Amino acid sequence: MTRIILSGCLGRMGRVITELCEGHERLTIAAGIDPVGSAAATPYPVFPTPEECAVEADVLVDFSAPAALGALLTWARARSIPLVLASTGYSPEQLEQIEAAAKAVPIFRSANLSIGVNLLLELTRRAAQVLGEDFDVEIVERHHNKKVDAPSGTALMLADAAKEGLPFQPEYVYDRHSVRKARDHAEIGISAVRGGTIVGDHEVIFAGEQEVVELHHHAASREVFARGALRAAAFMAGVDAPGLYTMADVLAAL
Repeated sequence: MTRIILSGCLGRMGRVITELCEGHERLTIAAGIDPVGSAAATPYPVFPTPEECAVEADVLVDFSAPAALGALLTWARARSIPLVLASTGYSPEQLEQIEAAAKAVPIFRSANLSIGVNLLLELTRRAAQVLGEDFDVEIVERHHNKKVDAPSGTALMLADAAKEGLPFQPEYVYDRHSVRKARDHAEIGISAVRGGTIVGDHEVIFAGEQEVVELHHHAASREVFARGALRAAAFMAGVDAPGLYTMADVLAAL
């Protein structure tokens, strides 16, 4: 049985993961970490900070917020426990902290845990290789009105995937209203929509002369991401070698 410590256990994603783990044959949540503490009724103990959690576990899954990163990295290194980082919105400095910590402990990081989205990344990379010379690339992402970071981490992953396939170095453009000029071909436009209860939509548009190719992923439920996180947790619980791991490593092990 893989024992999980769930950071951000009282949030939206934390509650979904808790439900999926109830009665699971191979996964169980040993403890939770959340600033709210033990105020909510959960089938496991909840601690307000990582430092206060001394429960034995095989892996920690984080669905909290970027502000929690420093304490989680310190805790994981002290306990030599693998991390699954599923939060988004990390700063460049925090990404450097993750890379540094990955030299000491195994760390999995992905801005999107959906298998479908990770397939979309491969399709985007391939489409950019084939169409990039003559087609403009635009990315549109849509999320619920409570999401605070924009563009989404997944949109940036898609932009990076397209960049890898393009025959030139593109510039990411997030805001066109302040500059009145025609679009440059060496751009990847990234637009964010926030509204309602949209779980997550991502669209990659390749617009050429007289034809348009669109790649689209729609998430109907947060359960899509929760199941991906649990698959990553099961994989990372068996990883001993320090390093930075991605969903590609998880899928390759299936």
